[in-house]
Amino acid sequence: MVRRRFQDVKSGFEWAKFLSKVGMGKEDYYFWKQIGKALVCTYTVCFAAWWYNETSPLGWWTLKPRPKEEKELAHLYERREFPYPGDQEAMEEFIAKGGMIGSTIGPRGLIETDNNAVNFQKELQDKKFEQEAQKMWMRMRNEVIAELQEKGYDVE
Repeated sequence: MVRRRFQDVKSGFEWAKFLSKVGMGKEDYYFWKQIGKALVCTYTVCFAAWWYNETSPLGWWTLKPRPKEEKELAHLYERREFPYPGDQEAMEEFIAKGGMIGSTIGPRGLIETDNNAVNFQKELQDKKFEQEAQKMWMRMRNEVIAELQEKGYDVE
């Protein structure tokens, strides 16, 4: 007769059994290796696109048409190189060139009031209004010239 023995008590937690149930056992190694490769490739492509965006001379989304106002305001959002604060000569040169856009210190070192945003919006509206008025004036002028030429007057 064979002696029966009690099974050994398993102490602690069996990580191998748990990981295989969760999907991270030895037999799943190839799957996770492929996932890792895919993530590395994806992040590499994303980094390359981000780096190209930062350094591209073409700009980003060049195929998307931009309105005229956005093109005119593009210089306000360009990336600027700021000098190291301890470099006195570079700081003076930076301020002489125009300093930081939106700062209260202008090129001459005087404190300026920051009304530019409100005034700029008003200037854009005035500019559009002037353009529309000019178009209307030219249209009316051309109509009057056409009517006078129909009646037989010599008008240039």
